[in-house]
Amino acid sequence: MHRTYSMRQSRAPTASQIENPPPPPSSTKGGRLFGRSNFGHAFRKGTAGAFGPDLAKKLSQLVKMEKNVMRSMELVGRERMEVAQQLSLWGEGCDEDVSDVTDKLGVLIYEIGELEDQFVDRYDQYRVTIKSIRNIEASVQPSRDRKQKITDQIAQLKYKEPNSPRIVVLEQELVRAEAESLVAEAQLSNITREKLKAAFTYQFDALREHCEKTAIIAGYGKHLLELVDDTPVTPGESRPAYDGYEASKAIIQDCEDALTNWVSGHAQVSSKLSTRARTLSQRRKNNASKRGEGVDLAGQDQPMKGDRDSWVAATEHGEIYQHGQDEDEEEEEEEAEGEHEETNGESGGGLSLMQRIGLQSKE
Repeated sequence: MHRTYSMRQSRAPTASQIENPPPPPSSTKGGRLFGRSNFGHAFRKGTAGAFGPDLAKKLSQLVKMEKNVMRSMELVGRERMEVAQQLSLWGEGCDEDVSDVTDKLGVLIYEIGELEDQFVDRYDQYRVTIKSIRNIEASVQPSRDRKQKITDQIAQLKYKEPNSPRIVVLEQELVRAEAESLVAEAQLSNITREKLKAAFTYQFDALREHCEKTAIIAGYGKHLLELVDDTPVTPGESRPAYDGYEASKAIIQDCEDALTNWVSGHAQVSSKLSTRARTLSQRRKNNASKRGEGVDLAGQDQPMKGDRDSWVAATEHGEIYQHGQDEDEEEEEEEAEGEHEETNGESGGGLSLMQRIGLQSKE
């Protein structure tokens, strides 16, 4: 009997993919400099923030740690697919009912591995957005350093040469530096809030879809288990002939339909605020509206560029910012050279569950 965990080829987009098109593949799915060992994890975490502006060091470490998380999730998804194939192989030598059910269970578990692979891609949207905050922090650091440098020069001159005419010049430069820093800090504050909300929206939407679809698969998996006759038999007694092939196919078809038609608007799990939480949230919203709109600094800011990595030209920040901006790109290029062959053949598209089940009839 040909097992149904066979290689996957093409699959029509699901309703959720039409509603929210999938992102490009995660940057962690390329080659790896340190292979699949934990050494790469420790190296990235240990060196994160070692270089670059002080302002961006903490967020640099967070970005690197999230990359470790994504690498781990990628490994889990790949190994889950291998487990699904092994389960189907083991069941091949069992009785007909166990063989059929384990075969279909392997299909479902393989599907969970595919979902985890898709989840990594969407999780990368969150990481990239957080990384853009890091780059903006790095761009603000030079204005802080310049203001601090001028302040130190003025203090030194007042101590050594209180009557030096250069003090007046430096004080004028300090005024300009403080104005520049004020605009930069305001823009950093605004963009940080915007990007933070966008980043975790990506993460929570991806988590919700992944968990809902995993729950759907788990539910249909339990329906498959009902096809296994676990009634004890006495020695020498034979079990009734298994007649659940069509039923197992129908369960897989229902599962595929449920996964294909799932959209966020049909999510079964919803988060409902308590009365106290709703009251406090509304009170805060009302208080914010009473305080007024405040001072709008948008007109004082430089126009934003098309990219999201900086708010002024990178050439104005010197080598230290350029190093921080290129840090991840250099690492990814090195890793791509180190393990390009390792990942060849491990990724695939998606054959529908029922197309794979169709192979069942081949003896």
